[in-house]
Amino acid sequence: MVIQLNYKSGKPVYLQVVDQIKSATASGALRPGEPLPSIRPLAEQLRINRNTVSKAYAELESQGIIETIAGKGCFVSEGNSPFKRQVRENLLAADIDAAIVQAHNLQVSDADFLAMVKERLKAFADQNKSNDEARNL
Repeated sequence: MVIQLNYKSGKPVYLQVVDQIKSATASGALRPGEPLPSIRPLAEQLRINRNTVSKAYAELESQGIIETIAGKGCFVSEGNSPFKRQVRENLLAADIDAAIVQAHNLQVSDADFLAMVKERLKAFADQNKSNDEARNL
């Protein structure tokens, strides 16, 4: 699992860790029962304070994404399937909300914003199609 931090985003580091672990569980990159890195090694890897990782793990545990087993570590929760629709929708809603706020701040109209989203979806689909065709060659 690779966690990338953006210190210029304005988003607290622990929430960046939370969001990336949630995304990994939703995408299936982290499966139920899979162990998470221990707090100290992850903090050293990310070059952040151990308390920041601890806070992120506490938040994930409060949301039911992970569970802590005393003496063994933190694991992706068995009861929280990464493919639950509600989890995926919640992850996406936060990003959509941020994009809407950004569009508002840039004074982009609703119609233009929706047109941009459709354009990006089409470009993404075209890129996936090209990648699939390249793999089949």
